[in-house]
Amino acid sequence: MDESTDDISETAVHAARDLRVVISRLLRRFREIAGTQDLTPSQTSVLSRLGKGEEATASALATAEGVRPQSMAVALAALDQHGLIERHPDPRDGRRQLIVLTAAGRERVQGNRAAREEWLARAFQDRYTPEERATVLEALALLERLTHP
Repeated sequence: MDESTDDISETAVHAARDLRVVISRLLRRFREIAGTQDLTPSQTSVLSRLGKGEEATASALATAEGVRPQSMAVALAALDQHGLIERHPDPRDGRRQLIVLTAAGRERVQGNRAAREEWLARAFQDRYTPEERATVLEALALLERLTHP
């Protein structure tokens, strides 16, 4: 077996490196397709999280995104400046504010999602044979295991 000194096979290291590169390129391409160049990746992530339809406090968003509250405040200020979010008093705790998407924010999230999915579906249709698409689906099923602890 081709084990490295860290007891991780060379094929595992190679697969990890190549997957990371492909995912990075896909994410970059998704940002281009979605037209989110005016937003940072963290702002886009917050927008996407809010696009799942739930209101949230800034502290809950910071926790969910794994960032400091100060960093979240900066991201939210930028989204607010773009008119993509609005804040409402929390009816359960008047000291907190709930953040939700504006109509423009919802439109942007839905439009971005649709544009990315359409581009990807068209790319699969145009660049891959039916057999290759089946192979991609099999690989995705395998990759799904990485998302579970």
